[in-house]
Amino acid sequence: MKQFDERTTANLDVVLDDVCRDLPKAGGDHETRKFIARKLLRAAQQGKKTLGALKRVARRALRGVLEGRPA
Repeated sequence: MKQFDERTTANLDVVLDDVCRDLPKAGGDHETRKFIARKLLRAAQQGKKTLGALKRVARRALRGVLEGRPA
């Protein structure tokens, strides 16, 4: 897996926690968090490393999970 700089790693952590905060089970079940994390990592590998860009990716992934379809 590609290594990210400290800022990108922090952005990934913040966005994942933020988007999962309001999910049931104290931040979401493991599979949901893992799915969103994978989407975030893929986006970061493609150069989307800002908080705004990562938030959009995470929200889209979460919306897909909640609607029962892959994002």
